[in-house]
Amino acid sequence: MIKVKNLYKTYINGPIETKVLRGIDLHIQKGEFVSIMGRSGAGKSTLLYQMSLLDTQTSGDITINGTPTENLSYKERVSFRLQNMGYVFQDYALIPELTAAENIMIPLIMQGMTKQTAYEKALHYLNEVEIVDKSGNLPNQMSGGEQQRVSVSRAIAHEPKILFADEPTANLDAESAQNIMSLLSSLHKKGQTIVMVTHENEYSKYADRLIHISDGIIDKRENLHSNK
Repeated sequence: MIKVKNLYKTYINGPIETKVLRGIDLHIQKGEFVSIMGRSGAGKSTLLYQMSLLDTQTSGDITINGTPTENLSYKERVSFRLQNMGYVFQDYALIPELTAAENIMIPLIMQGMTKQTAYEKALHYLNEVEIVDKSGNLPNQMSGGEQQRVSVSRAIAHEPKILFADEPTANLDAESAQNIMSLLSSLHKKGQTIVMVTHENEYSKYADRLIHISDGIIDKRENLHSNK
């Protein structure tokens, strides 16, 4: 599903160059749940942002579901993300002026779905995460755990090939965090490919495989389940 070859990312600020990724090689299979771990500043979120096409690599190749992505135009990258990827962020990234249902509807409408169909689908996925009663609530009328459930619903409503999650439990209390991880685990059991960045060992156990990043390189790969 994802092939990364000799990936580099360098940030330049005037005369200062910061090499964050330094030659990453990585394959992620369809249906796999991969957890990327490492200390703060190790490059794990940067790696996720390159693989999810939210940022552009300095050099190296990224192939998603058989499509080489390095030569895609900006418009093509936006379209490719919309058709193939879902995103869950630690800050939820919900639009504050829109209700829970409306936040989920936005990417569906962008794909050409009618408002009525998008609304019905939004309610379906809110029901899936057990907060359909919050469909008319604004983000500031929901708890952090509820907002993250809306974020997950938005990420999966268009049935993406890959779900990217960047520290999805970071701002949640223990119970809410456990609920989110149980939800991701349920999606994985249904065949969803998931790439998650986390610094919390207790949540990494849900993955099939751990990728440990240190100073911009992979220093350890760990299979958690023998059948994967």
